[in-house]
Amino acid sequence: MSLADYARQNGLKRIGARPALLDYIAEAWKRRDFAYTMSLYNSQAANARNRLGRWWVVLVPTITALVYGLIFGVLLGSSRPANYIPFLFTGVFLYSFISTTFGSGAGAVTGNLGLVRSLSFPRMLLPIQATIQQIFALLPQLVLLLLTWVVFGMPITWNWLLLVPIVILMILFSTGLALISARLTVHIQDLTKLIPFLVRIVFYVSGIFFNMEKVLRNYPTALAIEKYNPIYIYVSLARATGITGYTMTPFMWYAAVAWAFGTLAVGIVFFWKAEELYGREE
Repeated sequence: MSLADYARQNGLKRIGARPALLDYIAEAWKRRDFAYTMSLYNSQAANARNRLGRWWVVLVPTITALVYGLIFGVLLGSSRPANYIPFLFTGVFLYSFISTTFGSGAGAVTGNLGLVRSLSFPRMLLPIQATIQQIFALLPQLVLLLLTWVVFGMPITWNWLLLVPIVILMILFSTGLALISARLTVHIQDLTKLIPFLVRIVFYVSGIFFNMEKVLRNYPTALAIEKYNPIYIYVSLARATGITGYTMTPFMWYAAVAWAFGTLAVGIVFFWKAEELYGREE
């Protein structure tokens, strides 16, 4: 009898062995306070030395939206989308959350190797805490977004409540992206250099500052493909909840749900598959 067989018969487990998927998820859920507390401290530490502190959470996307509004608002001229400022703020704020979560997830494991090598816990909690940290930043941005809608004359309706499930679906989708990027950068750290370029490309092809229907009206195939773009879907749904002149369709909701739960499921399984590799010396 080999030592491995003897160990199994006596209930001994190899240190660092990957547990079954459901056991892994259950263990992560039991330790959810760890992810929340870590994200809270990281969020507080991120702006601790800045004079304006957490105000930068709102100021950065606001300044970004204003710069794009000034530059592209002039360049687009009469082809600007209707209610352009609310349109632009909605796109920039929501895309900022998704892209930042993706980028933060990429460094969740590689940036915490000391923690990974010294403590035993489900490594999935690291990209999840990165997502929670970005949720802390998103909440005040959503308040400012709603104020922007009001200031620019958007009527307050019950449809505004639909922003809640839209944001929840967006969070699930972003968590999946964070899990995927976290594992990818463990194997290929050079990917961290490419992420800013990828984020910028997706920004330009998701209709953040221009109306995709107008731009692609002469390219029906490209427009049909664009309607499956998850970023475009979430941003379009959010715009339709509170900005006059924009509508949502049942297909957009079906696609939003499919992207959210599909990406999360793929992210969990993909990350879990490499659980034994995180923190190992090359």
